[in-house]
Amino acid sequence: MVLIIASPFLLEVLFFWNNDSVKLGFKSMEKSTSLLIFPLFIIGNYHRVHFFKTLRLYSVITTFLMFFFLVRFIFIFPDYLDKYLNGIDLWEMGYIFANSIGIHAPALNMHLAFVSVLCLYFVFHDFKESDKWTTRLSSLIIFIFSFFFILFVNTRMALFDALIGFIVVFLYEIYRKYNFKTALIIFSSATILLLGILFLFVQKNPYMKEKYSSVTFAHMDKVGKLDEVKDPQIHVFNALVTRVSIWKSAWELAVQELPFGVGSADGKPELVKYFKKTNQKFLAHYEFPTHNQYLDFLLKYGFLGFTVVVVYIGFIGYIGYGTQSAIIISFFILFLTSNLTDDFLIRFDGIAFSGFWLSMFASFKLQKLRSINSN
Repeated sequence: MVLIIASPFLLEVLFFWNNDSVKLGFKSMEKSTSLLIFPLFIIGNYHRVHFFKTLRLYSVITTFLMFFFLVRFIFIFPDYLDKYLNGIDLWEMGYIFANSIGIHAPALNMHLAFVSVLCLYFVFHDFKESDKWTTRLSSLIIFIFSFFFILFVNTRMALFDALIGFIVVFLYEIYRKYNFKTALIIFSSATILLLGILFLFVQKNPYMKEKYSSVTFAHMDKVGKLDEVKDPQIHVFNALVTRVSIWKSAWELAVQELPFGVGSADGKPELVKYFKKTNQKFLAHYEFPTHNQYLDFLLKYGFLGFTVVVVYIGFIGYIGYGTQSAIIISFFILFLTSNLTDDFLIRFDGIAFSGFWLSMFASFKLQKLRSINSN
């Protein structure tokens, strides 16, 4: 388990020779050291891990922190709030809010999607296990806020992953444990609540309708030819066509650099050079990274890199299936799909986020195995 979790770090060590810059190679390796530290300390002390207590604390504290940051944002950036309330530049609000915290919006919303799934899980848990209305109400309020923050930051993949996670939690925690009538009532109530929150939010942010339809799928005939679009920085900066154009270039370059790739520190620089070489001025100007973790590791490390990232992320699904945990399966789907449109294993927050929770999930699995063996 430790070796699988540490595999991206071990890959950095194994392919260190392939970096053009020793300094940048060490800098890249430094970001991955948590993947060795977390499993050694957490899995090494798995019997002391309080899994569900940690999950609840994480979800509650994160939601309260987001509420604090929202209040702070309102006082520090009142001009942006006025623009938002007046329907001006709605597309930028979530990114500005995330930047005010010092984190990239998709990375922040990946955390928030997982937090919201956890909050829903504890809503169902508290309604079943607790007789105190205060406990039930507080869990419900925290969940509502957690879902609101996903909508406020407003990244497409995170919203999709949160909704998929809600379905997984329902299937595992409700449908399997209640009779059909009770499960249907709970599902209907939860659906009405979510749709109500979404409806109220869209009324204040009509740009969501445009973003999730025409903006996302605009100019798909211009893959690899974004410079033909007038003012691409306005019309396709956040569109799918830009991602696909980047992926096309990353794939072409990765194939050229097989079998060992370009090196961990040279992935983005080499990709930007390829943008310039293929006369893609828009992509070269903004120096876009790969925006796909699977292609990123293929580009950096070749065949072995692609294998490692698939095994690393697949291991989460393996633990989820083995433990039959809705939480772990939801995390697996979240991280699997998020890394299709972004590359979170090149960022310290994404590396630490996955390494910590993967170590916690592995500890939970070991606890279950220990419990089975002791019986």
